[in-house]
Amino acid sequence: MLSTIGHFLFRYRNSLFPVACLPLFLPGPEPFEDTWVATLLGAAVALAGQLVRASTIGLQYVIRGGRGKRVYAEDLVTGGVYAHVRNPMYVGNLLIVLGVAIAANSWPTLWLGVPMAVFMYICIVAAEEEYLLGRFGAAFKAYCQDVPRWVPRPAALLRRSEAMQFRWRRVLVKEYGTPFGWISVIIAVTLFNFWHDGEWDARHVEIAAITWAFAITVTLWFTAWRLKRSRTIEAD
Repeated sequence: MLSTIGHFLFRYRNSLFPVACLPLFLPGPEPFEDTWVATLLGAAVALAGQLVRASTIGLQYVIRGGRGKRVYAEDLVTGGVYAHVRNPMYVGNLLIVLGVAIAANSWPTLWLGVPMAVFMYICIVAAEEEYLLGRFGAAFKAYCQDVPRWVPRPAALLRRSEAMQFRWRRVLVKEYGTPFGWISVIIAVTLFNFWHDGEWDARHVEIAAITWAFAITVTLWFTAWRLKRSRTIEAD
């Protein structure tokens, strides 16, 4: 059942993203008295998720974006961050979701949005594992026995990592849109909360900081987009 739902979610995940953002604007009790504290804490958690994603892509990228909107993988990748946890990209995504939910500063958002995201990724992982088991068989079974699905073992993290080159060009080309997305969403929910709480006039310093942050984010996104489009920088 989980894998069936996962295949559906994998196929339509891009269309479902706007729906998944709706819980961010649910009114209700606020976890933090100060909205700005929620914004800063949420941004820190989301940044941690972004670092996980960037580390994963920079060390050893795995092509699991699907083919024809279906689960697909060219190879069984077990190096880089994948040597410590089987789904590092999804771990990074969940941290970003948690960070954005914290920034929304609403208990209903945390109670509904985060569990919903966790369930969606559990289903998608079930679908992917079903596919990988069918394609790679015993090799994937052995990999599952050695590497945890979500949380790396402390002993594994302490072991000496294999020497691998970090490919920053690949991170730039593949990942420039993700930070633009979650930073923009955090800015949007923060401004919404300032307006909703009647604090717009009292938050001119924070709004100025947000404006500068958004301007810098847009500039960096556009620069990366132009470099990719002009092929000035290409993935290694």
